[in-house]
Amino acid sequence: MVDINHIRAQFPILNQEVNGKPLVYLDNAATSQKPISVIKTWEKYYETINANVHRGIHTLSQLATEEMELSRQKIQRFINAKHDYEVIFTKGTTEGINLVAYALTNQIQPNDEIIISYLEHHSNIVPWQMLCERTGAKLRVIPMDENGILQIDVLDEWLNEKTKIVSVNQVSNALGIVNPIEKIIEKTRRLSNAYVLIDGAQSAPHFKIDVQKLDCDFFVFSGHKMYAPMGTGILYGKESVLENLHPFHGGGEMIAVCSFEKTTYAGLPFKFEAGTPNVGGNIALGAAVDFIENIGHGNLQNHENDLLNYAQKKLLELDGIKIYGEKANRTGVVSFNLEGAGIASDTGMILDKLGIAVRTGHHCTQPIMDFFNIAGTVRASFAVYNTLEEIDILTEGVKKAQRMLV
Repeated sequence: MVDINHIRAQFPILNQEVNGKPLVYLDNAATSQKPISVIKTWEKYYETINANVHRGIHTLSQLATEEMELSRQKIQRFINAKHDYEVIFTKGTTEGINLVAYALTNQIQPNDEIIISYLEHHSNIVPWQMLCERTGAKLRVIPMDENGILQIDVLDEWLNEKTKIVSVNQVSNALGIVNPIEKIIEKTRRLSNAYVLIDGAQSAPHFKIDVQKLDCDFFVFSGHKMYAPMGTGILYGKESVLENLHPFHGGGEMIAVCSFEKTTYAGLPFKFEAGTPNVGGNIALGAAVDFIENIGHGNLQNHENDLLNYAQKKLLELDGIKIYGEKANRTGVVSFNLEGAGIASDTGMILDKLGIAVRTGHHCTQPIMDFFNIAGTVRASFAVYNTLEEIDILTEGVKKAQRMLV
């Protein structure tokens, strides 16, 4: 059971008015708001122990190192990684995917195949296209039906010795559809020797993640979508897989020995953490993990499912509303349009005048929009601090937009 008043009290930004109306923040798939505990953890770092981590003999450096490595261990437990050194700090999901795509370059040959799905964010499309351009590999895309459900049976035919990478998201950022990654991973393991990467940017804030149970090779997610600061993220990789990858960035921290003749690389995770890390952000990411676990994944998921079901029910009570992926298994997102109302941004601007923050546009998923022959959608996305009353306010706002636009 979620004590919604206690939770909302931890998010000072929610107390403000926007355009003279109480803020209703429903853009959580873009970024979540941050609880006081995360903000204060970040502030405490800069106020009391700010120093560069690792290799520092002085006290502040040692304290900062201890706090950042403690955060790494929290994240290890959060996703159930086997070792803490399988947890690599990044700037976010996009950097994590690009790291893997670049590091695999020397393992990909002409006519090898990389499989992604129709439901991917651009950050899980473009890096693989770039890898194909570098290597001559081919990109294959798992199709979807009119409900946004992936047609994974094609994998029975597609997966073979040429398949080198299968990279899919666990939850679609545009539609909120939960993809059957367990079945995709099982088919991949049975029919090929391909690496499996799971984009967990939209699942880590909502689900309990167990990378060992999933048996994925890589799992990537962003901190800022799960109550942590922007500029934080995680790449998980199996130890045996990471050991065989080339580094993405070169520089300080990632070397064992550097000379003009030859450089040898540091062990995990530092091999993939070149340069000065976002120490304060990484420590605050650990505080965000604490926040989620104090609520409990079950409580969080039940509350967000209630929000989703109620939002869909209320919106479908209105005439002329099209919800995309309506019949699919979803979490955290309602993506919709007003029939006959022009572009989605018109609806978004009217909602903004009412204090309601939603996202409009293609949501960095232009292929999905092309599939439905639309320019974009209105996306309302939920977090643990949202309420049923806010869904009612959204519904009334949509009614007003209909009166003005249709």
